[in-house]
Amino acid sequence: MRYKINILLAFICIQLVVAVLFWYLSANTDLFPSKFAPLVTVNTKQTVFKEIICNINGDYNVSCRKQADEVFVPFKFLHKYFEVYGKIYEKQGKEVFNWSHSYANVFVPQQKYVPQGTFTHFQSYKVEERERVKCVSATHGVPMSTQWDPKGYFYPTQIAQYGLSHYSKHLIEPAPVKYVLEDGDIHANWLVPHVDAEVKYVRDIEINSSVMCFSSVLGNPVTLHSNITLPILSLNLQLKPDNASRFTVTLENVLEKRTYRVHFICNENYIWANAQDVYYGILCPKNSKKWIKLSRDIFIDVQKGIMLQTHSKSKTQRSVFRVESIELTGEGCVDNLTSMSSDHMTHFQFAVDWFVNNQDPSGGWPNPVQRKMAGSLVLKAGWYSAMGQGHGLSVLARAYHFSKRKLYLDVAEKALEPFQKLSKDHGVLAKYMHELPWYEEYPTIPPTFVLNGFIYSLIGLYDLYKLAPADISHEAYTLYSQGLNSLKKMLMLFDTGSGTTYDLRHVTLGIAPRIARWDYHATHVNQLYLLSTFEKDPIFATTAKRWQGYMSGKRASHN
Repeated sequence: MRYKINILLAFICIQLVVAVLFWYLSANTDLFPSKFAPLVTVNTKQTVFKEIICNINGDYNVSCRKQADEVFVPFKFLHKYFEVYGKIYEKQGKEVFNWSHSYANVFVPQQKYVPQGTFTHFQSYKVEERERVKCVSATHGVPMSTQWDPKGYFYPTQIAQYGLSHYSKHLIEPAPVKYVLEDGDIHANWLVPHVDAEVKYVRDIEINSSVMCFSSVLGNPVTLHSNITLPILSLNLQLKPDNASRFTVTLENVLEKRTYRVHFICNENYIWANAQDVYYGILCPKNSKKWIKLSRDIFIDVQKGIMLQTHSKSKTQRSVFRVESIELTGEGCVDNLTSMSSDHMTHFQFAVDWFVNNQDPSGGWPNPVQRKMAGSLVLKAGWYSAMGQGHGLSVLARAYHFSKRKLYLDVAEKALEPFQKLSKDHGVLAKYMHELPWYEEYPTIPPTFVLNGFIYSLIGLYDLYKLAPADISHEAYTLYSQGLNSLKKMLMLFDTGSGTTYDLRHVTLGIAPRIARWDYHATHVNQLYLLSTFEKDPIFATTAKRWQGYMSGKRASHN
């Protein structure tokens, strides 16, 4: 009996030693990395891993593991070496490692593209939330970019994408939730805290509406307390053009219990911030009786102010903000003050108005910043972009379809001029091998032939061709059809057999190619699928399907 007990105790001790040893190896990530490919289920009785060195191309070493004839390489190494992607998540109580060859998504159209409908898949875009957007201008209602200048500037391509995304959202989303807070007829419960402050209701002849006018002193504003959780505040506003008059929204971060104030004030600066006060300047007309239209995503407004000071890329979730009050200081009037879940067509209209008001005499929307390109190429401030021109056409064509205002057609027709001028003549036209016309997103000399920007310009020309009357549509169709012909003949130049190139700099400049990162490659695929819905040539669908395959690791066959 004692002999059997000793054997049992010895067996238990061995099991404990093995368990402790395995626990130590598993816990010490330096000795036993946790992310291996392929993943295995470890059985302490059967599986034995041996630490070995993997020598990579004779250049450097990586710590690996070996089990029988199988070698396990850390996924962190594979990620950098092959540019593959993966993460661990839990599914039905088990850890699963999700491996993907690319990180981008393809949107295969479910129906034929129509120019009066959504613009490609832009309904998923949130342009104003992008890191490169400094803020949405309170004067113009459109985003300001910092992509090539941290001070901020108006980038036509980005402004068009802002407008097109809101137009597309308007078509697919339900009608917005609205709460009218003050319109001159519905009298809000304004708190007038000072004997010198005043709220009165008058009839404004210019807009034929009853409005609320206010007068107060700095530090003692007229206040409307609220508990608003909807993101959009829309109103018509008059402000006396001085530093004392302002429209202020006070918000609380309910998690941090911190209060922020967003001020709209007559000022030439677009945005500035000081601690918990964020300021948006409005170019107020000298005639203080002129109305200004504001439609603000107030949660984004406060986030942009916070990020301006912290230089942080992380965004605070909008759900943690709550509007506490609205304050009016100085002198002015308010009408149609409304809390809304969305205001897409107003934001689209802001973009339309920007394109109408900022077209130059040559029909272009110039980019006001210098852009360094491939090699030593430089685009000096004032350059046009075929992508910006094409996006502008898509905006204006939809605006005309929606309103039937001839003004939008006139501006769109004028915008065709840069497509007919060579880059050296301040246009966007290049010719591949001096023969095939191509519309340049970045019109350098020599040209680089950027693919995605060219296709976007074709879509803009197609939109105008389909929605404009015959006299304008004929010119747009001519430009579109000759560009489409070039695309068919040049498309394979961008195919690497495992992905695509962003442009043809390797052909025209004789330098290394620029491989399109996966999100740009996915854009190429999306664009070709879109073209395939209304163009009969099978090259677009066939190529799109092959290029989509590259995103899951498929490659062209070897010789």
